[in-house]
Amino acid sequence: MKKISLLLLGLCVSFAAMSQAVLKFEETEHDFGKIYEKDGDVRHDFTFTNDGDSALIITNVRASCGCTTPSWTKTPVEPGKSGKISVKYSTRNRPGKFAKSISVTTNNPNLGTKRLIIRGEVIPKSETDK
Repeated sequence: MKKISLLLLGLCVSFAAMSQAVLKFEETEHDFGKIYEKDGDVRHDFTFTNDGDSALIITNVRASCGCTTPSWTKTPVEPGKSGKISVKYSTRNRPGKFAKSISVTTNNPNLGTKRLIIRGEVIPKSETDK
C-alpha cells in the first residue's frame, strides 16, 4: 500500500511539473522602416498567446536603453488567451539607424528570456523644421 501511495504521489508531482505556461509571439521583430523625428515617438504592439496549460505571467520586461519604453499585460494570461507588450521608441535627438532589444521574462523558468527586436531609421529634422 505504501508503494502505491508513493507511486501516485510521484505521478501527481510529475503532472504538476508538466503543467506550464508557454509564451508564443505572433512576431518577435518589427521594422518601422524610415520614420521622421519631427513626427515624434513611434509605437508597436507585440501580441502573444499562452499556448500552455497553466496561467502565464509576464514577470519582467526590460528594454536595452532608455529610449525604448515597454508596457505589458500585468494580469495572468490563461491558457489559449492573448496579451500584448507595447513598445514606444523615442525618436527625439536620435537620427540614424537603430536596433533595440526588449527582454521578456515569465513565470515559466524553462522558457528563459525571450527577446523582441525593433529597428528602423530616424530621418532628422531639417534646419527649417526646428
